[in-house]
Amino acid sequence: TAVVEPYNSILTTHTTLEHSDCAFMVDNEAIYEICRRNLDIERPSYSNLNRLIGQVVSSITASLRFDGALNVDLTEFQTNLVPYPRIHFPLVTYAPIISSEKAYHEQLSVAEITNSCFEPSNQMVKCDPRHGKYMACCLLFRGDVVPKDVNAAIATIKTKRSIQFVDWCPTGFKVGINAQPPTVVPGGDLAKVARAVCMLSNTTSIAEAWGRLDHKFDLMYAKRAFVHWYVGEGMEEGEFAEAREDLAALEKDYEEVGLDTVIESEEQPDDY
Repeated sequence: TAVVEPYNSILTTHTTLEHSDCAFMVDNEAIYEICRRNLDIERPSYSNLNRLIGQVVSSITASLRFDGALNVDLTEFQTNLVPYPRIHFPLVTYAPIISSEKAYHEQLSVAEITNSCFEPSNQMVKCDPRHGKYMACCLLFRGDVVPKDVNAAIATIKTKRSIQFVDWCPTGFKVGINAQPPTVVPGGDLAKVARAVCMLSNTTSIAEAWGRLDHKFDLMYAKRAFVHWYVGEGMEEGEFAEAREDLAALEKDYEEVGLDTVIESEEQPDDY
């Protein structure tokens, strides 16, 4: 990975923030760890990372390509996952991520893979949703899955897990079911499985990732390290400060949507 990644990520986010409706974040560090821990790949290459990302992209777009019992259109993600225009960065979790060697002796029922989606070890971004609040949650199942099993799995999750939703939003799970099982690259790292799930959740805990990125940016920008390369390509130094301010505002936005609603009685007008 490149040293200037924090610059590139923050400049890109700032530039696209007003123009994209929904953006799925992927963190190299998180995917490297998934490859090492779940797939036993000691030194993951970009091919290994991209195959994992490919599964997520495939799940998100499956409804456009295949028929399903409960299809979810791409525009529905935006409608169901984005409460405010700037809060449009869902956390992506995928399960099962399992190597061919392990697949022979693992059952991987609907309940198990749904449960795995709430494990930080399967997330594509390093953050802890247990420290944040969910605004919306979307589960995209594919393969041998029936609604009855999904409902049972979600009911169990709701009772067992300490999943905290914001108090201004109904605590529903949007579900998509597609009959087409996931396909894997022949001879690749991932096992061929009968069913898989991709969870997209809008959670305030993703602000942790922004905070980490901003910190790395600040360390370099304080010394103006590597900035001359960008200026040499025609950028202005002021663009860095502007992008950084925008990201600070984004962190604040996430902090505010996670706050509990307090209705002040004296602020309410007498007649409506």
